[in-house]
Amino acid sequence: MSEEPDSSLGDVASNLALRTVVRNVAFLNLGYFGIEFAVALAIGSVSLFADSVDFLEDGAINLLILAGLGFTPLLRARLGMLLAVIILVPGLATLWTAWQNFFDVHVPEAVPLSITGLGAFAVNLACERMLAPFKTSGGSLTRAAFLSARNDVLANVAIVLAGLLTAATASRWPDLIVGLGIAAINAGAALEVYNSAREEHLSARP
Repeated sequence: MSEEPDSSLGDVASNLALRTVVRNVAFLNLGYFGIEFAVALAIGSVSLFADSVDFLEDGAINLLILAGLGFTPLLRARLGMLLAVIILVPGLATLWTAWQNFFDVHVPEAVPLSITGLGAFAVNLACERMLAPFKTSGGSLTRAAFLSARNDVLANVAIVLAGLLTAATASRWPDLIVGLGIAAINAGAALEVYNSAREEHLSARP
């Protein structure tokens, strides 16, 4: 007589793998935040500032996800709604920085801008690939992490292009426009995560 496989063992293994991935993604984000933030301050780049704050936010999100994986579905849904609010923070910080630099004639250095953007692209692409197999297994929590990494990959491509355009035009506008674009991308991701978490909250309520 054959025995049915114990699905709980697979669940345990999957949960352990998810925790490992989320932890590694958190450390990668926090590590590159320091690098990108330092370069942003050194060259006066709005887009790098926006992206560095986004790295800090993504690191915090993944640490919260790591803590929330053991929560009940209702608590996970509430945490998901909180994460949606957190995702908006880099966008607000970017708007403030862009406003301060709007009348500034300073042009960021193109080469450090592009090289740092390429580094950020590599880090975020690695995070996206690691999170992709789990983007639906943790509900709104892992979806928040995956969407953040996916959107950041797109933002990093834009940063590299901004560096090339800055070199070609000697203008600060590509950097400003990309910074504002990153803020808009984060706002869209926040709305998607919030809607997903709200549906989970409604379904989890007794």
